[in-house]
Amino acid sequence: MRTRFHESLDDLAAQLHAMCVRDRAAIAAATNALLSADVTQAEQAIDICREIDTMRDGCERTAVTLLALQAPVASELRQVVTAIQLVGDLTRMGALADHIAEIARRRHPDHAVPELVRPIMARMGAAAIAMATTAAAVLKSRDPGDAAALDGQDDTMDRLHHALLTSILAEDWDAGTTAAVDLALLGRYYERFADHTVQVGRRTLFLATGTHPTVDHHEN
Repeated sequence: MRTRFHESLDDLAAQLHAMCVRDRAAIAAATNALLSADVTQAEQAIDICREIDTMRDGCERTAVTLLALQAPVASELRQVVTAIQLVGDLTRMGALADHIAEIARRRHPDHAVPELVRPIMARMGAAAIAMATTAAAVLKSRDPGDAAALDGQDDTMDRLHHALLTSILAEDWDAGTTAAVDLALLGRYYERFADHTVQVGRRTLFLATGTHPTVDHHEN
């Protein structure tokens, strides 16, 4: 019975890793759509996000089955409950990528990102992709060093977000109110995507060790 439980738990871990890989694909496609005003890339990102929703349902079914039928105790229960929390973070990452893609699609054929701030947005997109890549590595390795790297990457995202807001609020901003609103939303979406990757790293370490990493200043 316990062998079957641990096999199911390993399957759940594999599903979580697959979700994170799809989150990375979604944020990459959404960023490409945003920077190149490419509606095809936007549609691709949105389709990937629908896949992520389906994957969420599968993870939740697996977790509920483990709770209902396998009677987990102690560390086993911690692992299942933490996995359910991870599903929430990974689902939210997909939803944020979807929001970014929707803005790119809504503004097509125009660029949602004015040329002046496109370099900042490109760096934010690259940072988000890198953080999703690291989060996927943490889910597979459960390595504290990999998880710690996410905090440094998150600091980079925070600096980029600040630079974006500074540009929007500058006295010489001349790209209009609509662009400013879009950019404020986009900056927030990328920042929250990054925050969720940090949570993925921390929850994964708790799942593996039962120890809470140092609490970050970013919380939902």
